[in-house]
Amino acid sequence: MIHLGIVEDEPIMLASISECFEPARDVAVEISAGSMETFLEDYGSNSKINTILLDINLPGMSGISGIKHLRRVNPELDIIMLTNSDDSDNIFRALVEGAVGYISKKRVNPNILRDAVYTVHRGGSYMSPSIARQVVAHYNQQNRRKVRANPESQLTPRQYEIVQGLVDNLSYKEIAQRLDIGLETVRDHIKNIYRKLQVNSKTEVIRKKLDGEI
Repeated sequence: MIHLGIVEDEPIMLASISECFEPARDVAVEISAGSMETFLEDYGSNSKINTILLDINLPGMSGISGIKHLRRVNPELDIIMLTNSDDSDNIFRALVEGAVGYISKKRVNPNILRDAVYTVHRGGSYMSPSIARQVVAHYNQQNRRKVRANPESQLTPRQYEIVQGLVDNLSYKEIAQRLDIGLETVRDHIKNIYRKLQVNSKTEVIRKKLDGEI
């Protein structure tokens, strides 16, 4: 059973969110409130709530600030943020504090709300496409910054070729033959690859390659 809490300061939106779960037999809206303060007053005596839809911009205490208070009562609470803004700072502040979902209210509808609640209840994470795009853009930007700050960590084109040889399960000798270079040159490149990737084995190099880290 999903015991749902809703915090949303727009009365019409709050009523609409509550109504979309009325047909669901396995979802019970336990508390709906227009502010974080009001919700917390009732939440202390209704700790069976396991999922919350939480507006990020609220009068008084913000949704992001409220996450800490909610998690003190229930560290396992599934928190899904609602927002009219795609501001990346707020997105990542909420995720760092412990939110497991993020929905843009610009294109929200009952199906999206129900899908998000059921997804996080099953152990997943839910993000609106526009929010997910912001997350991907943020991490790409962070990676670019790391590369600029530490250019020596980049692999050379030759080292990428050697990594591909490892992924193809070639021996050092076979890599040397494929690239028409000496065996000792391959070994020197391997040492530098390990140093740059901060790994200690061929298996770790292959894993990073297959996981898209290099």
